[in-house]
Amino acid sequence: MTGQPITRPFVYNANPGRVLFGRGQLAALPAEVSRLGAGKALILTTPEQRDAGERLTKLLGALAGGIFDGVVMHTPTEVTERAVEAVTACGCDCLVSIGGGSTIGLGKALALRTGLPQVAIPTTYAGSEMTPILGETSAGVKTTLRSPRVLPQVVIYDVDLTLSLPIAMSATSGLNAMAHAVEAVYAKEANPIISLMAEQGIAALARSLPMLTLRPADVAARSDAQYGAWLCGTCLGAVGMALHHKLCHVLGGTLNLPHAETHAIVLPYSLAYNAQAVPGAMRRISAALGTDQSASAFLHHMLRLLNVPTSLEAIGMPESGIEMAVELVLTDSYWNPRPMEREPLRRLLEAAFSGAAPSPL
Repeated sequence: MTGQPITRPFVYNANPGRVLFGRGQLAALPAEVSRLGAGKALILTTPEQRDAGERLTKLLGALAGGIFDGVVMHTPTEVTERAVEAVTACGCDCLVSIGGGSTIGLGKALALRTGLPQVAIPTTYAGSEMTPILGETSAGVKTTLRSPRVLPQVVIYDVDLTLSLPIAMSATSGLNAMAHAVEAVYAKEANPIISLMAEQGIAALARSLPMLTLRPADVAARSDAQYGAWLCGTCLGAVGMALHHKLCHVLGGTLNLPHAETHAIVLPYSLAYNAQAVPGAMRRISAALGTDQSASAFLHHMLRLLNVPTSLEAIGMPESGIEMAVELVLTDSYWNPRPMEREPLRRLLEAAFSGAAPSPL
C-alpha cells in the first residue's frame, strides 16, 4: 500500500478492547479482573491445559471461582450448555479463557448467553480473541455469527505462555492466523488500514514460523509470531472473509477435522482459486511473504518446510467428504471475489484431499 493514493471510499470499524502485550503480562490478570468490576472468575481450559487453569487459580486467589475444563473443538452447543451450568453453580461474574481458539470460542459463547465480561489469554496463534465472530456446532453443522457481544474486554498476550507450544501446533495455528490476513487483503470490505495490518501480520508470521522450527524457545521469534497473530486476528475481526473460511468451517464443522490443520492445508488451494480474480491482492500477499513465487505455491511449499500435514486425507478427511463439502459451500456461500462454481470447487477439494500442488482452477 505504501506510496499508493487512496482513490476509493472505505469504512473502517475499530473493535473495542484492551490489549496487554509482552513478557510477564500474565501477572496483571488479577488487576484486570478487578478493573472489570468482577469478584469471581470462571477459568476455561481444555482437559490438557488443566494445569494452566490451576496456575491461574493460584494467581487470582480469592478472585478465582472455579475451573471448567471441558473445552473441545468447534464449540459444540451441548458443551456450552454444560459451561453455562458451571457459571451458575459457582456464581461467577467474569470469564477467563486460557488456551487456543477452542477455549476462547467457548468464552465467547458463554459471553453471548450470559453477558459476562471476558479476559482472553491466548497460548496459540489462532487470533480468535481479536474477533467479534463466534463459530458454533450443533448436530454436526457449524454456523457463525458476528456480534460485539462476544468480544473479550481484555486480551493478555504473554509470550512466555507460548514458549512450550509444540512446534507442529505453532506452525498450524500460525498458518491459520495468516489465512485471516490473506483473505482480508481481498475482502469485500477491505480498506487501507486493515490491508497494512494484514501485510504486516503475514510478514511477521512468514519470517517467524520457519525460525521456530529451528529454535522453538526463541523468545524473539515467539514474540514476532504472537504479534503477527494479533494483527491477523484484528483483520478477521474488522472485515469479512471469503471462500477459504467458508470451506474450512464446512470441513471442520461437518467432518470434525482439526481447525488449524484444516486452515493450513486449504489456504494454498483457496488462493489458487481466487488468484486470477484479484491479481493485485495476490502480488501484495506474495510481497508480504517475501517471495517472487505465487502465494499459493509458496504456502504449499511452506507446509513441507514446517513439517505439517499437506493433505486433507492426512488429517482424517474421507474422500466422500469432497462432494458433501461442495454441496454445503454452494448451498450457503460467502461473498468471494470469484463466483463459487461447482467443478472448480470440486477440483480444489480433490487437490487439497490428495496434497497435489495447487494450480489455477
